[in-house]
Amino acid sequence: MLDNKKMAAFISAKRRAKGLTQQQVAEKLHITFQAVSKWESGLTFPNTELLVDLSQLLGITVDEMLRGQDSDSYGLTYSRAGVDIIYTDTIKSEMNDFIDMDNPRVLNGIGAFASLYDIKIDNIKNPVLVLKAEVPGTKQKLAMEYGYTESICHDMINHLVNDIIVMGAMPLAVLDTIVCGSAEKETIKGFVKNISDACKINECALVGGETSVQPNVFEKGAYILTASIAGIVDRDAIIDGSEIQENDVVLAVASNGLHTNGYSLVRLLMNEMPEIKKEKIGGESFIEAIMKPHTSYYKCVKDLIAGKKIRGMAHITGGGIEGNLHRIIPDGLCANVDLSKIKILPIFKYIKDNGNISDIEMLNLNCGVGLIVIAAESISDFIVRHISRYYKCYAIGKIISGNEKIKFDNRLKF
Repeated sequence: MLDNKKMAAFISAKRRAKGLTQQQVAEKLHITFQAVSKWESGLTFPNTELLVDLSQLLGITVDEMLRGQDSDSYGLTYSRAGVDIIYTDTIKSEMNDFIDMDNPRVLNGIGAFASLYDIKIDNIKNPVLVLKAEVPGTKQKLAMEYGYTESICHDMINHLVNDIIVMGAMPLAVLDTIVCGSAEKETIKGFVKNISDACKINECALVGGETSVQPNVFEKGAYILTASIAGIVDRDAIIDGSEIQENDVVLAVASNGLHTNGYSLVRLLMNEMPEIKKEKIGGESFIEAIMKPHTSYYKCVKDLIAGKKIRGMAHITGGGIEGNLHRIIPDGLCANVDLSKIKILPIFKYIKDNGNISDIEMLNLNCGVGLIVIAAESISDFIVRHISRYYKCYAIGKIISGNEKIKFDNRLKF
């Protein structure tokens, strides 16, 4: 518990030691003289927005300020190691605003040892949990560099959701982890808010997580985001490709760009050709084109999943169509894909042309296909019409007999 009087005396002493008047402190922090006077009288103490600025001005840590004493006086501490425990705790307490407590299935908030989530769902007789973890990878580094910290949160959640819906799962709950070199309140708060927003869009809930400050591992300003998702599906409704049959249709659902894969290659291209950052592609900058948030396909397929209209789905991420679609093709069958039918997005043509990248290498990217749906030929037109209300959807192949799993015909039309 904070000791206002002890903290007030400490702030006053440190201010005097710096040779500053209360008015000078007020001016540097862009606040009123009366606010500083109240701090030093113990009537109030600085809010979290001002704690860091005041501590830097006085040459102390936030932890020392909140304890009201120098860290030297109480031996080795986290504060001296670069971690302000009390300040970090104040940040964590504010994260509770973004935990989805309006969701009746979320039974507790931040503060407990673990999150509680009620998974009883009336129409699921034999519930199976579907679990997945995700790190946005190299795109995350670009997001920090170019100010896309909001969209990288949506990237992470959308990727997670796509990975479980292809198995027929309904997304339920997400746990996030933020690892950083220093706790910067507004940055961390922004991450948690945007992760929570992305969860709500995908009809699931952010139920908790972890913030780990590691000053001796990461530099100040460095952040690593990860998250895990839990979904649920009835055992009898799992979509794993086992029901795929010969003559089924292979449908492509459009991506909006690279999604969250291929950024090591793109970063290499940017390093060798830094001028491309300013190039325009279809009216937007190169950076805008490569930083679009990963598309979530949940809303366009959830009714089809509920109606048991889909025999197989593949989320097209790293490794492209071949690297992902083969996971769901049963033995003895082959997905015969006509590459010439793929509607390639301008960003992929730009990357290929400027990087002098072969077609084979480009096939490791999604090239404009973010999701593949496999359905019976008799209802494929219905599925195309349904998904096309959200994203472009069209046939790119058929299931045939064979042992290759994936067979490509023709070439990509860049």
